[in-house]
Amino acid sequence: MLHTKGPAALRVRWTGGALWIGAWDADPEPPGPPGSPGGPHAEAGRGLALVRARANTWGWQPSSRFGQSGKYVWCELPCDLAAA
Repeated sequence: MLHTKGPAALRVRWTGGALWIGAWDADPEPPGPPGSPGGPHAEAGRGLALVRARANTWGWQPSSRFGQSGKYVWCELPCDLAAA
């Protein structure tokens, strides 16, 4: 994992025409504001910008898991199977 130094978990589920993705990590700090891509070869800085551009909704909340404080960041991506 690039953005955490402790345990992490990923949850993916399909619900009513949308793909829900959630990630938990052991860092309780809120996610930083979505940045702008640092150029075509940048290796970081575009994650939340991509989420905001594609997701219907996204958010975060403080959360504990594995006996550690942390945060859960989630998003809902629309999926039109008829177009696939």
